[in-house]
Amino acid sequence: MKEMNEEQADQTLILTGNEVAAWAARRAKVNVVTAYPITPQTTVMESLAQFVDSGKMDSQFVLMESEHSVMAGMVGASMTGARTFTATSGQGLLYMGELVHWAAGCRLPVVTTIASRGIAPPWNIWVDYSDVLSMRDAGWMIQFASTHQEIFDSVIINYKIAENPEVMLPAFVAYGGFTQSHTAKPVAIPGQDRIDHFLPPPPKKGWPHLYLDPDRPIVHGNIMMPHQEYMEFRFKIHETMMRATSIIKETIREFKEVFGRDYYGLIEPYLCEDAEYLLVTIGALAEQAKDAVDSLRRRGVKAGLVKLRYYRPFPTEDLVSLLKGENLKAIAVVDRSIAHGSPSGGHISSDFYSVLRQTGNGITYLPAVWGIGGRDVTVEDQVGLFEDLREFHEGGQIRAGKNKLIAGTLWVGLK
Repeated sequence: MKEMNEEQADQTLILTGNEVAAWAARRAKVNVVTAYPITPQTTVMESLAQFVDSGKMDSQFVLMESEHSVMAGMVGASMTGARTFTATSGQGLLYMGELVHWAAGCRLPVVTTIASRGIAPPWNIWVDYSDVLSMRDAGWMIQFASTHQEIFDSVIINYKIAENPEVMLPAFVAYGGFTQSHTAKPVAIPGQDRIDHFLPPPPKKGWPHLYLDPDRPIVHGNIMMPHQEYMEFRFKIHETMMRATSIIKETIREFKEVFGRDYYGLIEPYLCEDAEYLLVTIGALAEQAKDAVDSLRRRGVKAGLVKLRYYRPFPTEDLVSLLKGENLKAIAVVDRSIAHGSPSGGHISSDFYSVLRQTGNGITYLPAVWGIGGRDVTVEDQVGLFEDLREFHEGGQIRAGKNKLIAGTLWVGLK
């Protein structure tokens, strides 16, 4: 009886980011977890193993021999109509890459958390979003969680989005390796009944489009000739991803009504209404940048911030609307990842440029890269970036300092 009451009671617990991810999977009542350890996500799996072993979580916990097998297990289990969960990082995500594409091609609502880290070589296990963004074209929804609370809430929200019959696509929830995965903060964990009300169980007869049922035999994954519907299947994934923006917003609004926490949508604007200089970035550094914006505002600089929450689907309409601000002079889009050989050096800044072109309003644009491999970025560094942006807008150059403007991209703190 005591254990049951603990399950139903709202709690505030001091948890690491990885423990939060495990608690979210527990509250989501996932049916199958496949596991393989890789730093810095390993304690997600360790926490889930403890939950299952102690009887606090009624799930099949399956140890696999590699990350490739982990995602293969997710695909197979989800085909039966099970709610599935796993976690990975860095090289592990790269190793499961083939099956990442399978999950999207099968239109399976798998949710996976990524404790994002640098890509080897050289070995690096600190925050860097190059791992999850290397999967940007795989057909998965990609969301960044900037706080511990957002990790928990995002897993719950993305199950509801992914399992919507109008979506049926897998989702990554990415957060920073070590800066979030291993630090501990208070997190509100709602009681099980409240989660169940928001996130009902999967349909008993499996997903509407794909199932393993001897009474309803279907063929799936067979070869398709060029004149058949392979191209249409791929188009449908893209079309659904674009259409999912409205479902994401609707689900976030519903979450706010139930739990009282608002995640705004695909982006979170901060002091953007009258901003002249705007910063767009992701993850925990976006949350930290609010302090930089506040500091600049006290000095009379009209700075603003856009925290990009979803990268896939890309929030094109929201950003176009934001860029119509009458006062806006210049914008910096900062990646914490590297897209080698791209015009801007980063993933998000390259996509953002296509959005900026749609506005035709002559806003000064400065792509930037910071924090690669976990390199520290301070509030003072962020204030300095705004100062560089203003100089770039006014004269096409930046002041002499530790940031370097190379081929049109600002590299923050590059040695």
